[in-house]
Amino acid sequence: MTVEFRPQELGQDVLERTRKVIAVHINYPSRAAQRGRTPAQPSYFLKPSSSLALGSAVAPGTVERPAGCELLGYEGEIALVIGKAARRVGLEDAWSHVQWVTASNDLGVYDLRYADKGSNVRSKGGDGFTPVGPVLIPADAVDPTQLRIRTWHNGDLVQDDTTEDLLFPFAQLVADLSQLLTLEEGDIILTGTPAGASVAKPGDVVEIEVTGGDFSTGRLTTKVTEGTTPFADFGAQPKTDDTQREEAYGSREAAGLAPASAGLSPELKAKLESVATATLSSQLRKRGLNNVSIDGLQATRPDRKVVGLARTLRYVPNREDLFKTHGGGFNAQKRAIDSVNEGEILVMEARGEKGTGTVGDILALRAQVRGAAAIITDGGVRDYSTVADLEMPTYFANPHPAVLGRRHIPWDTDITIACGGATVQPGDIIVADSDGILVIPPALAEELVDDCIAQEKEEMFIFQMVQEGHSVDGLYPMNAEWQARYKAWEATEGAYGD
Repeated sequence: MTVEFRPQELGQDVLERTRKVIAVHINYPSRAAQRGRTPAQPSYFLKPSSSLALGSAVAPGTVERPAGCELLGYEGEIALVIGKAARRVGLEDAWSHVQWVTASNDLGVYDLRYADKGSNVRSKGGDGFTPVGPVLIPADAVDPTQLRIRTWHNGDLVQDDTTEDLLFPFAQLVADLSQLLTLEEGDIILTGTPAGASVAKPGDVVEIEVTGGDFSTGRLTTKVTEGTTPFADFGAQPKTDDTQREEAYGSREAAGLAPASAGLSPELKAKLESVATATLSSQLRKRGLNNVSIDGLQATRPDRKVVGLARTLRYVPNREDLFKTHGGGFNAQKRAIDSVNEGEILVMEARGEKGTGTVGDILALRAQVRGAAAIITDGGVRDYSTVADLEMPTYFANPHPAVLGRRHIPWDTDITIACGGATVQPGDIIVADSDGILVIPPALAEELVDDCIAQEKEEMFIFQMVQEGHSVDGLYPMNAEWQARYKAWEATEGAYGD
């Protein structure tokens, strides 16, 4: 390879040589922290070379947000341009196969992620979705561990990070990819984005610059335009939800969404934790709610009291042709696990089917790492001993060794489901203890728990009276005489029987 120590403007000739664009999912610790997952090894996806767009130092390029889409995400990244073919190269030699370093913008529409099954083909493969440039920095003239990437959104600095502590150094990416496929001259590797990536709207301008030593790529400038041609009805249509909005913007707050804990304040949660499900069940029954218990399950942590907001996942019976389209890749099961938030409870509808697993050790661990309060499924659990060793409780019908696809297709998330004979909606409050699992409508929770606290105080008085030898006749439930005595006891905080 001819060593170039002088930056040069990226030309169309470079892009015409590009046969592959390979992108890394997560590589910056800041992004890993934001996503709530730190991979042990790098993972990749392909973008078509037709997604490339030539950056100019003179005028901004444009990218179209497709008609009907809401979430065009931008990600400032450092792009490596391969200068000589690499096949099964070692770490010590890998960097010598990189000729140029430049800036890139890994654009994509989150509205189509659901249709990709993890491939990112439609969501990130659109024409113009990979602007690069405008200046090429010679790789031999910079230290790959001392590069800086910055991104501006409408003039505001939103990403600013360095390559000093990458999860997977650039040489590792080149060497790793070359173990299985040949990196050819002109191929481009997108090396991951730091925290701060977000959503751009029509009229917005995104600028990205990479610097190293005395070198700079200049600002790669892209202006967003609005598409006018709708998607044809013979393919997947744009579709989004709050989970995708949170992913695209980087947080619920940035997306303008209510906090995940809305409907379950710390004070309400503490109150619910202080009362028994038996008491809650009594108060729910008084309000005419008799079908709000999730029945027939056992727990890996029966000693735990769990309170949290429901997230939901529905399985449908396996049908082989549908499993091919919905069972693989980043399917509904994985999306649900990978988006559960701190303190939430993932509730699965498995139709009471006990003949296969619905969650195993890896995904249960992932839910625990995400901060889930519990998993509830009315189906089986695989890898039972490992799942049982996790701190996070799992409620399930029975252990079973079979994989999900034996009986189920992961179908949809965050919808109304049935689990263990109870209807569960996203945002319902779930309370579970050794007596059972209850589903509480959020609108009733405050009033309900206050009445439970009052009921348990009365029952504590009744218990003490029975301990003293009183008959339950007239005491349980209390008649007018005992009610008067209870009021006197309550006023003195337990004058009777202390």
